[in-house]
Amino acid sequence: MMPTAVKIISDGVIKMDGGSMFGQVPKVAWESSVVTDRKNRMTLGLNCLLLQVAGQNVLVDTGTGSKEIDQDLGLVPSRLLKGLKGVGLTPKDVSAVVLSHLHFDHSGGCTRLDRTGKLVTTFPKAKYYVQRACWDEACNPNERCQGSHRSENFLPIEERGQLELLDGDTEIMPGLNVIVTDGHALGHQIVMFQHGGERVVFLGDIVPTPHHLKMVAISAFDSSPEKTLEQKRDLLKQAEQQGWLLVFSHGHDIKAGYLERRGEMGYLRPVDL
Repeated sequence: MMPTAVKIISDGVIKMDGGSMFGQVPKVAWESSVVTDRKNRMTLGLNCLLLQVAGQNVLVDTGTGSKEIDQDLGLVPSRLLKGLKGVGLTPKDVSAVVLSHLHFDHSGGCTRLDRTGKLVTTFPKAKYYVQRACWDEACNPNERCQGSHRSENFLPIEERGQLELLDGDTEIMPGLNVIVTDGHALGHQIVMFQHGGERVVFLGDIVPTPHHLKMVAISAFDSSPEKTLEQKRDLLKQAEQQGWLLVFSHGHDIKAGYLERRGEMGYLRPVDL
């Protein structure tokens, strides 16, 4: 059994502080639409995107993986490999892994522990694509972003010769492009896949959930909120005008959809992938 050309593969969920996810937006402005637990954590999806490009299986982001054990994050056992198995694939069937950035909740599944406890790459035949600026920052994080990076998630990729560093916007394969947005993190990139007449865009953390379609909703984790705002304004305008199918990396109840307009009112039309 082969997967469809575009399919969301979930690695499970993660719980993050609601206030941090909405940045300067006060809780009174979002609490009616977002459920939080007694620790003020909201549930976020760990969404990865499986694409079939020119006969090859491409995975966009890898979730937290099976190594992360932080109980405060409310993690469930990693579901990524089970999800791939559900569409008839093994890790060896993945030819390329494109990473929006290297924060642990997007790159954790890049590596795993083998039976001897040794770190190995999860996808042994894949090239892993990441922006050079992102790689450099992850390898030398400052005090503000070091908590978001785990070197065990990405250093084995380089050690095994599977790393492909990119310098700016790049066409990785025919119809598969990455576009640098920075904002959330240096070298953050979104992924655009043109399939037939459709443009499918994986937004990474520039717009992590449908709640972040609002311009002012920018997480406190973003390294450059003003850059994020600038990018969001441009990207979402294009998305509406050109009919992009948007995929949200942390969408929980709604993971993908189209931006549409009825009169003066804009709204998201959800789609299941």
